[in-house]
Amino acid sequence: MNAVTVTPSTDPIETSAGRVGAFGSGKDVRRVEDDLLLKGAGQFTDDVTAENLRHLFFLRSPYAHANITAIDVQAAQAMPGVLLIVTGADLLAAGTKPVPGVAGFMRADGTPARSAPRYALAVDRVRFVGEAVVAVVARTLEQARLAAEVIDVSYDALPVAVHLADATAPGAPLMCEELGDNIAAEMRHGNAEATAAAFAAAKHVVKLNLSNQRVSAFSLEPRSVLHTFDEASGRLTIRMSSQMPSGLRDTVCGVLSIPKEQVRVVVGDVGGGFGMKTGAYPEDVVVAFCCRSLKQPVKWIGERGEEFLSAGHGRDVDSVAELALDGQGKILALLVVSQANVGAYATGVAVAISLMIGPWVQTSVYDIKTIDFHFKGVLTNTAPIGAYRGAGRPEAIFIIERLMDEAARQIGIDRIELRRRNFIQSSQMPYSNPMAQVYDSGKFEQVMNQGLALADWAGFAAREAASKQRGKLRGLGIATFLEWTGGNVFEERVTVTVKPEGIIEVFSAVQAMGQGIATTLAQLVVDSFGVAMDKVRIVLGDTDRGDGFGSAGSRSIFTGGSAVRIGSERTIDAAKQLAADELEVAAGDISYADATFTVTGTDISIDLFALAEKQTSRRIFVESTSTVAGPSWPNGCHICEIELDPDTGHVEVVAYSSVNDVGRVINPMIVRGQLDGGVVQGLGQALCEHLQYDRESGQLVTGSMMDYAVPHADIIGLMTHELDQSTPCLNNPLGVKGVGELGTIGATPALVNAVADAFARNALAAKTPLLQMPLTAVRIWELMRAG
Repeated sequence: MNAVTVTPSTDPIETSAGRVGAFGSGKDVRRVEDDLLLKGAGQFTDDVTAENLRHLFFLRSPYAHANITAIDVQAAQAMPGVLLIVTGADLLAAGTKPVPGVAGFMRADGTPARSAPRYALAVDRVRFVGEAVVAVVARTLEQARLAAEVIDVSYDALPVAVHLADATAPGAPLMCEELGDNIAAEMRHGNAEATAAAFAAAKHVVKLNLSNQRVSAFSLEPRSVLHTFDEASGRLTIRMSSQMPSGLRDTVCGVLSIPKEQVRVVVGDVGGGFGMKTGAYPEDVVVAFCCRSLKQPVKWIGERGEEFLSAGHGRDVDSVAELALDGQGKILALLVVSQANVGAYATGVAVAISLMIGPWVQTSVYDIKTIDFHFKGVLTNTAPIGAYRGAGRPEAIFIIERLMDEAARQIGIDRIELRRRNFIQSSQMPYSNPMAQVYDSGKFEQVMNQGLALADWAGFAAREAASKQRGKLRGLGIATFLEWTGGNVFEERVTVTVKPEGIIEVFSAVQAMGQGIATTLAQLVVDSFGVAMDKVRIVLGDTDRGDGFGSAGSRSIFTGGSAVRIGSERTIDAAKQLAADELEVAAGDISYADATFTVTGTDISIDLFALAEKQTSRRIFVESTSTVAGPSWPNGCHICEIELDPDTGHVEVVAYSSVNDVGRVINPMIVRGQLDGGVVQGLGQALCEHLQYDRESGQLVTGSMMDYAVPHADIIGLMTHELDQSTPCLNNPLGVKGVGELGTIGATPALVNAVADAFARNALAAKTPLLQMPLTAVRIWELMRAG
């Protein structure tokens, strides 16, 4: 099994091949990953097989909340091809530990945050529909499936709470009886007394009740795992679709009490992650256990229904938000009270997203000094929440941007002017927000000015009149915002190997998942070494080659790219000394350019690759670990224009444009592609996506592609994204800022604000506070006619 190794071709866009300048930073270089993928020659987990491969199938709970009273596997064990059947009791007997839960957070009473222990297979009780109860391994997948069908699990059903209101009501069914309630964790930020005083003195107070509904990450490739076991060494090799190979390995090792040295994780092509593939799932632990037990390769590929039921869900936060303003529209204070549905089992990721990371950006680009935030993580009989593109920042930005537009309407100030009056100014940088987060750079009003011009904001009246001629209502929405990137893991390790055959091989622990990271890293290598693109080989996804955090929080270029740049420069410095020794001069007399070391002022030189050939190891190898100074704060102005059909309630996105400060841009084409994809996901949440559970039974009623409205490509036409590179990040040597989640964060409030604008322009301003996502046609139609 090999990790992903990408050797770039020499095929730039609108440039000639063979010239170094055509492939370095700032150029639209075609993604080097795409050639194999377009030919169908990619290597996803399910493309890989092994001799004597066995297949695993999970029997899952049909109940949202129930005690398991008995499991009878006798008939299944006698079925053809069955090799192993495992229950939660079997895992406990083998010494398997619970999957890590929430740690580092507190409850209101000062006790540590917690929820019920989550075992890789349910023990005694199930807490959501789709929780894995029994694993069956057989020679074929169909044999495993048929055997699972004859397993008799006896359940004693318990009362269910899937909605936040039900889970927090007196006498609610408890997810963890030791807690006495369903509050897994709770946090308060800011100054409640100062906030109350500011509200008391305010000329205007604007209040909204907002719901950020539960959604599915819906990666094209489901969770996929293939484990193999080498008896001679006792090593387990895990091949899977993951964003964070090292972290996944550590979790599996911890739960199964395996030394880390005994497990290798290999990741090939990844068909989308969006945060959903950042950690280990219970299923990953079970496959590892079965592989080690049988000492045979075992594969599990999640079916689409399983992904809806048990893969990490996103969002699901209800908030009451209030803004206090003075008579001139200056914001005096912000009050936010939120309940986050973290599902049946709280994880550190789910709690951090809603109780900490979202609040970090809640005041966004606005100079708000006084806050009172109160957040609770609530346990329910639903699948656990995990990271999903943006992870806390979309929820927070949605709140503040909806408040800004609503405040402008209610107090009679133009929404653009209201933003101008409250922007943090570039002269205030570095700026510490009330959550003690420090913005190193940003020119927020400058970005908005460019965004207004790009969208032809001033020409909207003519477009609105044309829409009215066709019987449509037109609305214009804006979101001006920032986000936090970096994952607060700032150290990264790379290795650089110069090979005599003319290849520079760079290993990084950041992870490709469709975002084009290998291309961008290769461009950075070209920048440093001055070689053609086809001389660079990027290797990713192999814990035997090195450990690292992986790719999450839009950190891949911010930290990983910086590490590649520094590692490349250190390699050149090391090679310069080797060249000096070879040419018998002082290192200070050696200059480097375009893969050649030259003695200054002479024609004496040696080629980089020839120098590698002369080394005892026939290579030049450098291991480099480096650290960036802090997070990056990308920001943007996103503007969405919609037409609304008053007869049907249908909303059509007719224009979308954005200006984005993402610092220095390595590959503009890839950055725009990331913005495109992010925007579509944000629009999908705003218009159609919603994971819904039946309130009485806890059954997932949107658990298939027939029921869950995934956005189609025609949700939007052409988008226009411009990149403002005038404000580089000061926290990393590249000056880059993360971009992978920016589109998702801006699109949702921009679209909802556009619909609200259409309402307000047509005598429906009183109903704009009632708009809730998803803005389906039936919801819009009913709201327009209500009351």
